[in-house]
Amino acid sequence: MKIFITGATGFIGTRVVNRLANTEHEVFCIVRKTNEASERLKSFGAKLITGDVTDKESVFRGMKGCEWVIHLAGLYSFWEKNNRLYKDININGTRNVMECALETKISKVVHVSSVVIYGKPSDSPFTEESEPGPVRFSRYSRTKYEGDLIVWDLYKNKGLPVVVVYPSAVCGPGDTKATGRYVSDIVNKRLPAAVFKNASLTFVHVNDVAEAIIRAAEKQGNTGEKYLIGKEIIAFQEINNMISGISGVHPPKLHMPDFLTMMSAYFLTGISKLIKKQPLWGMSLDKMRVMKEGFRVDGSKAEKELGITYTPVRIALEEHIATFKK
Repeated sequence: MKIFITGATGFIGTRVVNRLANTEHEVFCIVRKTNEASERLKSFGAKLITGDVTDKESVFRGMKGCEWVIHLAGLYSFWEKNNRLYKDININGTRNVMECALETKISKVVHVSSVVIYGKPSDSPFTEESEPGPVRFSRYSRTKYEGDLIVWDLYKNKGLPVVVVYPSAVCGPGDTKATGRYVSDIVNKRLPAAVFKNASLTFVHVNDVAEAIIRAAEKQGNTGEKYLIGKEIIAFQEINNMISGISGVHPPKLHMPDFLTMMSAYFLTGISKLIKKQPLWGMSLDKMRVMKEGFRVDGSKAEKELGITYTPVRIALEEHIATFKK
């Protein structure tokens, strides 16, 4: 199959392209510019198309002649100087990709979303069939949710041949986003205090997410299906201890109470708006809200229907922490 991929230079995307390099599929990646990450895609045998998901013409041009689409592009961030970017990429960019898929008669689309679009459902852990909670706790999750609504509307009313994959908290070597920075900050003693020690997230190895995406694409007869990806539900205190045990670095001795953490996040986010820089210690209000509420996911459907085997989260942390020594 000829596969058109967005977000191929990202943390998950590079794994997807690398994994596809060992198959008979032909890969076409849309990239904004030639850089070290895109050159790496070339080494995997991918063909590069210059463009951007916010530029519908470039998406259509790159997608034409392909048979499958894997849509990974998204703005995963809990603070930006320009909040308009969330809408441009996560909503309008998703609409562009899906509409082009219909216009070019793509036979299958895998849309990669996130479990955060569910907010906090009444089910715990929640499944694909759970009703999303009434609140989403960050601008990222709200715009990803709106992008999802577009996808499912086109599926129901226009026949978009889509499958949606919802990763939980992704971790592994090379992670420069929220989870990876959290691990790095503990190992490098940059966190002054632990927060939300009893809140829990579901974690998953990045390689398992890449494998799930490819299997969702290759599986026949699953149009319209959802797959939550993740298995191990771990509290932050347990994650802190795991990181400490692997790295040999003690986690923060101080614990900041929840109310004080949220007050600090309000203050630091306000300062960031003024100085146009990331909040100190990454304590944006959006990030703290997501950590405080957490998410508990049942990803067993992907095990049963896609045949994936989840890698222990400890291995993902060991691999990530090993890169610091290098």
